[in-house]
Amino acid sequence: MNEDEILKIWKQGLNKNQVAKIYMREYNQRIKIVRLDIKHRREKFMTYYEALARVERIILKEIKGKEKI
Repeated sequence: MNEDEILKIWKQGLNKNQVAKIYMREYNQRIKIVRLDIKHRREKFMTYYEALARVERIILKEIKGKEKI
């Protein structure tokens, strides 16, 4: 899930907590597949707070970008 998808979900009316849960769930599903490879078996799952921090940074960057215009 990239920044555009996160912003799209947020603009549809979901709050940052719901977007963070969706982001975390998708990230962890991809990590499950990556961890099957012996080389990447130590990859860590994302916690809710890490996901929330990432989503908040993206949303604040979008809001600050619009204020300058």
